[in-house]
Amino acid sequence: GAAAGGDEYERRYSGAFPPQLRARLRDAARGMFVFGYDSYMEHAFPRDELDPLHCRGRGPDRRDPSNLNINDVLGNYSLTLIDALDTLAVMGNSSEFQKAVKLVIDTVSFDKDSTVQVFEATIRVLGSLLSAHIIITDSKQPFGDMTIKDYDNELLHLAHDLAVRLLPAFENTKTGIPYPRVNLKKGVPPDSHNETCTAGAGSLLVEFGMLSRLLGDSTFEWVARRAVKALWSLRSNNTGLLGNVVNIQTGHWVGKQSGLGAGSDSFYEYLLKSYILFGEKEDLEMFNAAYQNIQNHLRRGREACNEGEGDPPLYVNVNMYTGQLMNTWIDSLQAFFPGLQVLIGDVEDAICLHAFYYAIWKRYGALPERYNWQLQAPDVPFYPLRPELVESTYLLYQATKNPFYLHVGMDILQSLEKYTKAKCGYATLHHVVEKTKEDRMESFFLSETCKYLYLLFDEENPVHKSGNKFLFTTEGHIVSVDGRFRSSLWEDILPGEEGSAEKSKPTELKAANFSSNCNRVPDERRYLLPLKSNYMRQIDRMVGLI
Repeated sequence: GAAAGGDEYERRYSGAFPPQLRARLRDAARGMFVFGYDSYMEHAFPRDELDPLHCRGRGPDRRDPSNLNINDVLGNYSLTLIDALDTLAVMGNSSEFQKAVKLVIDTVSFDKDSTVQVFEATIRVLGSLLSAHIIITDSKQPFGDMTIKDYDNELLHLAHDLAVRLLPAFENTKTGIPYPRVNLKKGVPPDSHNETCTAGAGSLLVEFGMLSRLLGDSTFEWVARRAVKALWSLRSNNTGLLGNVVNIQTGHWVGKQSGLGAGSDSFYEYLLKSYILFGEKEDLEMFNAAYQNIQNHLRRGREACNEGEGDPPLYVNVNMYTGQLMNTWIDSLQAFFPGLQVLIGDVEDAICLHAFYYAIWKRYGALPERYNWQLQAPDVPFYPLRPELVESTYLLYQATKNPFYLHVGMDILQSLEKYTKAKCGYATLHHVVEKTKEDRMESFFLSETCKYLYLLFDEENPVHKSGNKFLFTTEGHIVSVDGRFRSSLWEDILPGEEGSAEKSKPTELKAANFSSNCNRVPDERRYLLPLKSNYMRQIDRMVGLI
């Protein structure tokens, strides 16, 4: 029975993936983006988001300022158009990219009475403007001709204007950790909370650092870096872990949960990505220490992914001071972590963790926002078209070239088409079991979910073939890893810098003393399952699929 069962996984996932099928899926991913984007432009622009069930646009909820779910993200600045710019370029659509850039330049202003979350405005808007600016001004033009006639750095100026409006969040805070929200016209609202989450305050360095280095103005990188260092200095002396919510005036941890999901996720991601982009050695040192503490305190299950006895590896939520389990749920944002492990070279562990999230996806045709691994059921049952599982699938495919991940991508694409497609666009699933829809298409669906699916199936894309090195921001915006980001002119004034002699070589980017590493995935395993079928069956059982 076991042997026959093993074959069933191998039959489904092994062997070559026909190029014709791959091309068809690439076109389907492009079609998915086009349907969402065209629907937004037709029914919603210039408003921030498309309501895909009612085919209309939506902006901030002015009647209810406490509706943060909407108001943190929607700033009355054509959010979905801005967030989608570089996806148009990656898909090679130069005419639409040029048209969209001109629209942004001609119609978007940040002089708005909108109170937005600093983090959301940074990753969705600032990051996209910088990414598009870099694409337009790239002398190599890897995506085809994306130049704009008479372009005068307008997107860079827009990004600068937005960042200046976000700067008040960094003032009047005793720790240097910024306020979570800012009014784009008036600064920090008088009734502001003094509490913010670790990811929100500590994941601004990639965008602010790029802006500083493009402008030659150290202010932005300096405030973002000060926030990271302030958070880092508040980690527990016992475990080295950080909590998820902190008081920006006292430095007291209000949320003591340490995990890899909401509130913490991109803090870790940006320690590593800042190092890759800027080459500042301290960023890598912080990342390596954080990663080691995560392995020591958050990881449960057997030591090796693909051998041995015991439960599959899983990263849980613990108390930052004691390392004790705090709850038995994981959230869908954590599905980004295998992708981050690929970047550090811990590919074996990434394979296992990804398989767990994929099993949950197979069970529901989507990832519930929170899944209780003990009860084998969703704790929070909605799915807002998030990209994290697709992102990890894409990065694992790039690292292993194992066709298993093309099958995973096909599964994801098919369930999105089946369950989330709406009258105009794609809709949030209100409940992953009942498959009811909600009238919202978040901008990250076009900037990330569609982009990573497209790239997974587009082997010939310039991202893979042009010889340029690219990095994706936490909102999926593409940035070329480029010499001009590697030289900063202000090392002497960054907090705690010791001069440029300390610049480290990219070769030092390795997972320090982890049991598994890149070289552990030999070529002959390329057409076998990345995870032995008995372990896949074990995971499927753990999520109630079998």
